[in-house]
Amino acid sequence: MQTDLNNLEPQSLVDAFIQHPPKTFDVYDSNHFLPFFKTQFNLLTTLDIPVKKRIESLWGYRYWGALLHLNTCFIGTTVSEYTPLAQSLPMNDLIAQLKEIAKNQSLTIIKDLPLSSPLLTQHENTYSQQLIKEAENIGFLSVEGQALAYVPIDFQDRAEYLSRLSKNRRKNLKRKLKSLDELKIEILSTGDLKFKNSSFRDDLYQLFLNVYHQSNVHFDLLTPEFFDTILQDANNGGKVFLYWKEEASENQILVGYNICFEYQGNLVDKYIGLNYALALEYHLYFISWFVNLDYAKQRNLKFYIAGWTDPEVKAQLGAKFTFTRHLVWIRQPVLRFILSKLRYLFEADAHWHEQNAQTMQESKG
Repeated sequence: MQTDLNNLEPQSLVDAFIQHPPKTFDVYDSNHFLPFFKTQFNLLTTLDIPVKKRIESLWGYRYWGALLHLNTCFIGTTVSEYTPLAQSLPMNDLIAQLKEIAKNQSLTIIKDLPLSSPLLTQHENTYSQQLIKEAENIGFLSVEGQALAYVPIDFQDRAEYLSRLSKNRRKNLKRKLKSLDELKIEILSTGDLKFKNSSFRDDLYQLFLNVYHQSNVHFDLLTPEFFDTILQDANNGGKVFLYWKEEASENQILVGYNICFEYQGNLVDKYIGLNYALALEYHLYFISWFVNLDYAKQRNLKFYIAGWTDPEVKAQLGAKFTFTRHLVWIRQPVLRFILSKLRYLFEADAHWHEQNAQTMQESKG
């Protein structure tokens, strides 16, 4: 089904997900319903890390922990910031099909529904709010989702942007930005001839795997075929920012890269690959943030959309945040009751945001 609501990315990205799904995912797409996928899901995946570690350290976890892995149906994709929805699917039909899917699954999750997102239209936000209300009415539990970072491109230049940060952060970032002098930055559009080289694409994928394996969450391992598809698509608005260290021998070492999409007046940051030793040496995480902002400014874009991970670091870099809601159906009544009482344990980003807001208020007071 063609989706036309909540799309911060080009449709071709969702199409690539459907054609080349992550390992262990069974993806379904039809003319009559939204894209969804089924996989084994560990209920501890989105817990606060300290809580997750405490549970995993409990006596006998190696034996009973498998009970927390459920066959799960996710409505949505893992390559879109929000769950794509379709105006052509009437709300009554959507709810009816959700009920049919849920009754045959141990766990059903409608993931990443926007909550008054400044990145979407009022109509899109209203539609999602209606879906949340209707799903709750048929027994879905509502759980606070992650914090999506974004930056309005409302500054004149990098100096003005830095001036909005605290004195200590400005000083620290200016020191790190000096590494720009030691790097060559190359910005390629997807579909560029360089991406026809399978060896180069393999190198990019290995750097992506470095980031995946370093992460605390291992859920959706995207395939080489997925990246082959998006990197060779000249029509998806993709921009690949490559950071090279130039050697005296005229050789170049790829320090890292990120793949963004220029779409509907925004720059959406999606994927990153790092040579970790060099990326840390050259402060690439911070450098790429400002290179992306510079690009968005030069292109007169509205927002830089910076993804879900590392909200604490992104807040220090000046990001704002908008939140989502997950809707969860657990078929087993006892487990559903337990989750309803413990759902706050799964709302790590919301807790962080509340604490951060309180700290900032106290510092102003």
